Amino acid sequence: MENKQLKILSLIGILLLSFISPSLAHAEGEEESGQKAQFHTERKMAKKTLDLPDRVPRFVYDSGLDFTYPDAVRGVYVTGPSAGGSRFEKLVNLIQTTDLNSMVIDIKEDAGIITYQPEEGTPYEDVGTNYIKDPRKLLETLEKEEIYPIARIVVFKDSKLAEKRPDLSFTENGKVWKNGKGEAFVSPFQKEVWKYNVELAKKAAEMGFQEIQFDYVRFPEGFERRDDILSYDEGDYADFEGDNVQKRVTAVTDFVEYARSELSNYDVDVSVDIFGYSATIPEAPGIGQNFSKIASNVDVISSMIYPSHWTSYFGIPFPDKEPYKLVSEYAKVENEVLGKLEDPPTSRPWIQDFEAPWLYSGPTKQYGKAEVEAQIRALNENGINEFLLWNAGNSYTENVDYTP
Repeated sequence: MENKQLKILSLIGILLLSFISPSLAHAEGEEESGQKAQFHTERKMAKKTLDLPDRVPRFVYDSGLDFTYPDAVRGVYVTGPSAGGSRFEKLVNLIQTTDLNSMVIDIKEDAGIITYQPEEGTPYEDVGTNYIKDPRKLLETLEKEEIYPIARIVVFKDSKLAEKRPDLSFTENGKVWKNGKGEAFVSPFQKEVWKYNVELAKKAAEMGFQEIQFDYVRFPEGFERRDDILSYDEGDYADFEGDNVQKRVTAVTDFVEYARSELSNYDVDVSVDIFGYSATIPEAPGIGQNFSKIASNVDVISSMIYPSHWTSYFGIPFPDKEPYKLVSEYAKVENEVLGKLEDPPTSRPWIQDFEAPWLYSGPTKQYGKAEVEAQIRALNENGINEFLLWNAGNSYTENVDYTP
């Protein structure tokens, strides 16, 4: 019996030692084993480390057309009727015989009209026209002539959509509000309006346009005097924490950011037209444009700096009479503002190739070769090499040196 008890005790002792020994062995060789374990971990980690690109390649839409970005965009504005009519050939000839190289072509113009006939079943079907009968053929011609194509889309000034959908617009006494020119706007607060315009931009990209230029990216002028009078739905911004100015600025900036994100798979640049004076103030309170915030979300910023559109500014009493000085003074301010951005866009201002008779009681200052060249020279001297010419009727001054 005693022998049996001894055997049991011995067995228990052996079992206890078998549990304790590994712990003792580990403790005694902790430093050496730790070094081995660390080395082993590092080797395993090294095998798993991969050098990945910053951005994983995504699908990018290919229109099938091949355009090269010019040394510097020097372009003209082209309406739908001009693009689809007899004037188009004259405009092509202008570009081919000068240092111009680009066209900004209306796809959606100021009243909300689409300049071509969209396919049936789209939201744009009832606002289409036959100005441009075959957009693809137009783009193929531009490709052949090596003319860089930019699609202009007017966003929030849209009488057609406002009349069709008053709930997306601003109303007064139950009717769609219109400004003094009889123009209606849709609301930047409405994300349905964002999508309406960006989906059209995607169609333009699919046609072959290399850049989408959004215009009227703002609230109506003087909106700060009407925001408490007009009726409108603030959508997702109803609970915005901040004053009405910041609410408008945020909505406009958010739209630009949304548009650029949505178009990222289409291999197009995104640009925005903006009031030039927005660069000279922290932000335009009524229209919701903050120059720096918009510029931070685009590839190209196009300030509208027509001398005729400025009142006394920069110490210039009558800017329309001094195009060189106005543009030069503006360019200095813009350069300073863009210079503060981490990743500034290309500056490509709109300049004036038209007269402004509404400013004069007597003879109107004529804008010709000297005035157009003066504006370009002012930009170039301030390091801005790109520009766009505006003439509403697309009748541009002849014999201009576009690289003075």
